[in-house]
Amino acid sequence: MKFRTGSSYTVVIEQARMPSLDIDVVGIGNAIVDVMAPANDAFLTHHGMTKGTMTLVDEDRASAIYSVMGSTVTASGGSAANTIAGIAALGGRTGFIGKIRDDELGAEFRHDITANGTVFRTTPATDGAATARCLILVTPDSQRTMNTFLGASGTLAPEDVDMELVRAARIVYLEGYLYDAPSAQRAFHSASEAAHAARRTVALTLSDPFCVQRHRAAFLELIERHVDVLFANHIELLALFKTEDFDYALERVREIVGIAAITLGADGSVVIAGAETIAVPAAPVEAIVDSTGAGDSYAAGFLFGMTRDASLYDCGRLGSVAASEIIGHFGARPQTDLRALAAQALPDCAITF
Repeated sequence: MKFRTGSSYTVVIEQARMPSLDIDVVGIGNAIVDVMAPANDAFLTHHGMTKGTMTLVDEDRASAIYSVMGSTVTASGGSAANTIAGIAALGGRTGFIGKIRDDELGAEFRHDITANGTVFRTTPATDGAATARCLILVTPDSQRTMNTFLGASGTLAPEDVDMELVRAARIVYLEGYLYDAPSAQRAFHSASEAAHAARRTVALTLSDPFCVQRHRAAFLELIERHVDVLFANHIELLALFKTEDFDYALERVREIVGIAAITLGADGSVVIAGAETIAVPAAPVEAIVDSTGAGDSYAAGFLFGMTRDASLYDCGRLGSVAASEIIGHFGARPQTDLRALAAQALPDCAITF
């Protein structure tokens, strides 16, 4: 893979080695069913939850939390799966690799991820832990607090990686949350090696500041060895380099990865590419309802732009538009026509939607 300096780039693809599948982006991540409900700060405090973070829980804790949640909305989720759904909504050709169990929630996840045309061929587990679920509490300030039972998703191993999908995809997108599982760490490395052997691009999202703190050294090694495009919010980036100095963190990330897209909430995002720093404004939002999946959707827009050879500035703008749609409603999957929204919001963008 080669990048030109500046705000554009080239993803090198050898046509002679193209496999039969034609995939823009394949995601590798947790296959999770999301269960969402509104809550207030007092609820979080009473149940020992840290607002705005993701906490791993066992099946008993997940059942206990579910029993005290209010009215819920259920949808298939998982960070990388949300990104893949967003890319598909924009018109991209997508694939997903993630582990489920042969149970009711597993069937629900498979139905939802494939309904938009995504290729999902991971063999379900026939024993062991149940399909993963994430219990999401959304407070009035639109912050989401997640309690995740990883279940079967945490058992993803190198042998579960669909190498045909990896070699077919222009971009392989890795979910940082999945790095908690040692077998998944090995899967990331083997998938990255296969992707680069096929001259594909590897992208990683850091996912969560606590996830970064747990795996900081391993993430740095993964990024330096395998990652071409890095996604993070500013808190995750600071955690990665153990600093409170954002400018210092930007210079450090510039040294270890070709492209880094750092989201800044209402202040938009900044894209680092070589010596260049590209400021991208946030897209306007009428009202913030739920921030669940905003980063996932930003990555969806950005990666879709990359597969269409858009400038990095336009990739960031497309990410902002996709994120603005998500935070305007409950749930982490698009509820409006993203292609029409992007075409309307970015009439000067070179992409044909």
